[in-house]
Amino acid sequence: MQTLPQRPALTDSLARTETLDMTSRIMTFYRNYRGRYLLVTACICVLFTLLAPALALAEYGDVVLNKRAEKSGMRPVIFPHWFHRIRFNCTVCHTEVGFKMRAGANDMTMADIKNGKYCGACHNDQIAWGPEKCNLCHSGLSGLQSGIRGGDKTDGPGKW
Repeated sequence: MQTLPQRPALTDSLARTETLDMTSRIMTFYRNYRGRYLLVTACICVLFTLLAPALALAEYGDVVLNKRAEKSGMRPVIFPHWFHRIRFNCTVCHTEVGFKMRAGANDMTMADIKNGKYCGACHNDQIAWGPEKCNLCHSGLSGLQSGIRGGDKTDGPGKW
């Protein structure tokens, strides 16, 4: 079995000296610049807080559904995606309930919802209000075009 040679004591003391020297350099830097360091850190935190909503974009936006609503004499539906997204994992709606992962790709009707499909899986008067409370969903202003409000891109799959 081969043994590794021992390092000389001089090398150990040099390494210890280098470590102490680096520590003193860091402490000197901190003493001299701690006010600026804390200011820069605070600025970064503030910027992140201000930019975070803009970075979320459509993921936490509202979806306007007006494919059939106004043709049926109803106001457009405003679906608060952000409200559902902060409460549920994506797979709840986009896998278990059956919504496709593309805005406008779901061809749903009020009959589907009343039969427990799409929104009706939860909006059934047991988990959440039922489809008889029309104005809670059909709350958009006349003339709103279908689409995502709050951004048109997301970090999710595909391009919205």
